[in-house]
Amino acid sequence: MEQLSVKNRKELRNKLAEVFNEKIKDLPVELQYILLDDLVTAFETRLSIFSQAKPGRGLADFEFALESAEIVV
Repeated sequence: MEQLSVKNRKELRNKLAEVFNEKIKDLPVELQYILLDDLVTAFETRLSIFSQAKPGRGLADFEFALESAEIVV
């Protein structure tokens, strides 16, 4: 899987900034940027790993513990 383009990374970083605004607002701007960029990189890496997963090794190997989680698309 290819890495996100610079434009797509920026868009995703901006969306994450909106989502996490309340949590990170007290950090200096430089640290906010670093944290958000790290989140984009982690997301990108996770997508890459999942896209390389071989069929037959499904998510049954993983345990998920969710407490009243909601996924919004």
